[in-house]
Amino acid sequence: MKSNFIYNIAQLSVGTHFYWNINNYQIHGQVLLTSWFVISLILLLTFLSNNNLKCIPLSNSTQNITEYITEFIVDLSKTQIGIHDYSSWISFLGTIFLFIFISNWSGALIPWKIIELPSGELAAPTNDINTTVALALLTSFSYFYAGIKKKGFSYFKRYIQPAAFLLPINVLEDFTKPLSLSFRLFGNILADELVVAVLLSLVPLFIPVPLMLLGLFTSAIQALVFSTLAGAYIGESVEEHH
Repeated sequence: MKSNFIYNIAQLSVGTHFYWNINNYQIHGQVLLTSWFVISLILLLTFLSNNNLKCIPLSNSTQNITEYITEFIVDLSKTQIGIHDYSSWISFLGTIFLFIFISNWSGALIPWKIIELPSGELAAPTNDINTTVALALLTSFSYFYAGIKKKGFSYFKRYIQPAAFLLPINVLEDFTKPLSLSFRLFGNILADELVVAVLLSLVPLFIPVPLMLLGLFTSAIQALVFSTLAGAYIGESVEEHH
């Protein structure tokens, strides 16, 4: 009985989804539910941390956690974008990092499988290609916006620098950036959950635990890599070429 329960939790359905049909339009229900769960956790953490701010917070308070995260994102933004342009992008990079980080960890720590759906199953939002592609496209729009806002239409001169014959390669690079961002994040999170699911179905419960802990570490690294690359792309778009 216990082994059957573990086996059911370990199962991972790939390609099966739960949709809401509204006016003949399909909405990806399972991703929407888990995404709003993650957003709610972020909002709750923000509210608890900023509800009663202190000049010297307690060592175990949530204010300490959010201040550490803020300092980390500020340093990341300053390093990747530059000291002259980073301040307006702190919120964007911070939101991207927190959403991906909490999404990845929710897939590793929360037993979503015990919540039954008519079809498909709940999982981390970043376990679905729709979420990672949306995040990658949002990043692409952001660095285009940053470049055009600072340089105007002269931003597009970058496509013929340092030589005009590099135009096709430079254009292709902008198409490959969102593909690389989305498939790297999606592939790593899906692969991690698949490996844990296979091990749980083959061996006793406690043997895959070290691998699950490693999955938590790699999930955090994936959030860092995505936000770092997003900052680097924005920094590249606002960089002055001489």
